[in-house]
Amino acid sequence: MNRNPHIAVVGATGAVGIEMIRTLEKRNFPVGKLTLLASARSSGKQLTFKGQPITVQTLTHDSFAGIDIALFSAGGDISRDFAPAAVKAGCVVIDNSSAFRMNPEVPLVVPEINASAVKDHRGIISNPNCTTIITLMALYPLHVAFGVSRIFASSYQAVSGTGAKAIEELERQVGEIVAGRPVTRNVYPHQIAFNVIPQVDSFLPTGYTKEEMKMENEGRKIMSHPTFRASVTCVRVPVYRAHAVAVSAEFERPITVESARAVLANAQGLDVVDFPEKSEYPVPLNAAEKYNCHVGRLRLDCALDNGLCFWVAGDQLLKGAALNAVQIAEELIK
Repeated sequence: MNRNPHIAVVGATGAVGIEMIRTLEKRNFPVGKLTLLASARSSGKQLTFKGQPITVQTLTHDSFAGIDIALFSAGGDISRDFAPAAVKAGCVVIDNSSAFRMNPEVPLVVPEINASAVKDHRGIISNPNCTTIITLMALYPLHVAFGVSRIFASSYQAVSGTGAKAIEELERQVGEIVAGRPVTRNVYPHQIAFNVIPQVDSFLPTGYTKEEMKMENEGRKIMSHPTFRASVTCVRVPVYRAHAVAVSAEFERPITVESARAVLANAQGLDVVDFPEKSEYPVPLNAAEKYNCHVGRLRLDCALDNGLCFWVAGDQLLKGAALNAVQIAEELIK
């Protein structure tokens, strides 16, 4: 791999694409050249990188000649259509969609957990689901120490996880309510302002949503833990940015709050924020735009044997998406 690789961002004008560009700049990634790709309607727009304007180009199957690494964040259909063309052109694809995550030939990587899986790629590396990443940042170090068998979890997911239109919808609805006007909606099946919606993604025949099953399926693959079980309820909340997850985890070995806190305090990419007597615990506002995830509310689970409850929050556009992708690229050029 070129030490100063030619990087492409696919879906450059989307919420995650913009964060990818910012993250490459902030982390001083050794970009030799940056190419920005998006749909025809975004073509011609200009974005800045290190103070220089870069014109967005239309994504085609011929866009990848000479590109070393392509960061994809344009949805599963685009990834399925264009990633094989990128690989054929000799490019390594880091894909933020769900398109290839469960493909046994595609590594599914959180660098703090399974960085070594990067070297097994055959041209595509998948970025896991944002809620799964944020949860595993706290769960995996505990698993290494105590052996997790199962979790029960509820997520509190920000609207920016859906995209820019959902942010606009929350803003608009708050304005409509304050002004006493009828509430309009076109992104979510229900009003999101001053409400919570217990549906993220579409429903499966079991009654779980696709998003809810990602925690178990992707968690098993990332942690190399085929018997891991996760019962999850994913909830959309009227928060702009950063997801939070309430987790009850059951372990094979005895656990104490003190031993758990010691493990979490040493974990990479994680800050322990746990002073309940001072009302200090993770909240989305404080986790937003931060690279590290925040964990707190540590307590023994009173309904499980060897159980620990915790609350973890993280920026789903950063660690849940753009930052994780850039960290994978950093592993590629090491």
